Amino acid sequence: MKVAIVFNEVNPEIYENLQRSAKNLDFKPVFDLQSLNPLNEFEFMAESLRKAGYEAYTFNIMDSIQSFIKDYEKNKPDVVFNLVELYKDQPRLEMNFTGLLELLNITYTGAPPIALGTCQNKTLTKRILSSLGIRTPRYKIIKNMEGSFRLGLTYPLIVKPAWEDASVGIDNDAIVNNVEALKKRIEYVFNSFKQPALVEEFIMGRELNVAVFGDKDPVVLPISEIDFSQMPKNLHPIVSFQAKWDPMHEAYHKTIPICPAPLSDKIRIEAERMALECVHAVGTRDYSRVDMRLSKEDNKLYVLEVNPNPDLTEGAGFMRSAKYGGYSYRKTLKMIVDFAYARKH
Repeated sequence: MKVAIVFNEVNPEIYENLQRSAKNLDFKPVFDLQSLNPLNEFEFMAESLRKAGYEAYTFNIMDSIQSFIKDYEKNKPDVVFNLVELYKDQPRLEMNFTGLLELLNITYTGAPPIALGTCQNKTLTKRILSSLGIRTPRYKIIKNMEGSFRLGLTYPLIVKPAWEDASVGIDNDAIVNNVEALKKRIEYVFNSFKQPALVEEFIMGRELNVAVFGDKDPVVLPISEIDFSQMPKNLHPIVSFQAKWDPMHEAYHKTIPICPAPLSDKIRIEAERMALECVHAVGTRDYSRVDMRLSKEDNKLYVLEVNPNPDLTEGAGFMRSAKYGGYSYRKTLKMIVDFAYARKH
């Protein structure tokens, strides 16, 4: 079987300066900064699939649908391992690329267009989950700066762009404690992201990542927790954009994963049930992650987001849970390819 690992990195050269910049950090990094170049990770994935017995190669579409089609017609892969997360710098076009794959009847991994579009719209996702009785933080959607900002929500609040993912637009200032700070942050979202602002009650408590693996009969992998105990006092206990993606930021090194998370059987079983309900509700498949908070106040679980096609870096996120679930990195990648192939054959 031939597998094309397809991604979209328009400026790959930006990763070449990370290691040099690391020398100027004013804190001791926790995580290794040698493996931050995603291009290396994609090639490592290809090598792992080759060791699993597949013919695999990587292809960067570089914002060009035409180049992808040309490569597909030339190499005729049996499965496209879809790692395209944005197009023309627009996350909302992620679903359009999978739409193209559907139109061309190309076998691909991960979530279909409708699931990607649904999860991109945080408000729509919350409405779907709430309609099924799945608990999410209380919220309001703000579309303009008119009217009262007394929203009937309990502070502290967290303000997010309504149509982004991967923690884009979420930094330390996203947490607000009064009306003036709320107005300022909403205005920031409008000006910077040109979209409505999602205002949620901030759930103080433990943050859990619940990975779900499979297509027709998905299973929940061991739950991971983000430990905020090393976070300095000037930073809020959140998984901000910087904590996820900026290795030069202290938050990146002070959000420490613990897997499996130390949970009571009751909480673990409930989290597993909620995660499966979430992925069925929005239609993700193959591999997903549901982010939750376990409230310190009432010991209840609240779903923050459903993430289709989460990061597959070895030793991080989804793959960490897969490892503790008994799936090696190579086996997990192979199974994701097999899920996709089985759908069309």
